[in-house]
Amino acid sequence: MSSEAVPGTITIEQVDAEATYALRLQELRQGRPAEMDGDDAPYALHLAARLDGDEIVGVVRLHPRDCPWRPGEGSWQLRGMATDPRVRGLGVGRALVAEGLARVAARGGDLVWCDARQGAVGFYQRIGFTIVTEPYDLRPVGPHQGMLIELPIR
Repeated sequence: MSSEAVPGTITIEQVDAEATYALRLQELRQGRPAEMDGDDAPYALHLAARLDGDEIVGVVRLHPRDCPWRPGEGSWQLRGMATDPRVRGLGVGRALVAEGLARVAARGGDLVWCDARQGAVGFYQRIGFTIVTEPYDLRPVGPHQGMLIELPIR
């Protein structure tokens, strides 16, 4: 992680799904719709990192969903995580995930899992996620690994 300061002030806030679409298209969903199944569900939690209260430079969605590797209630899936390349390594992604995990725990969640793109596995490991699968192909995106993190009991 870079020791440089984040340029400006980063704030994390809950947003509607539509606010995440531009960054999703830019970083994750080239050639595919920005929308993902369940975006408009009342239980979907969309968070955005804003630079100086304006420009969105990071997004993530969390929603209740059974974990394929650890069955049980209280599981949430992390999906649609993206940060603007200009702020990568400056703590924006870490802040987004930390806020998301805190909100999931406050809602009674006890585990968060994700299909991590191969290039993001190291990021998730650094923030406490554990690899639970061998690499697999998640079409049409490419190589992923299953990862999860257990949340503290509240």
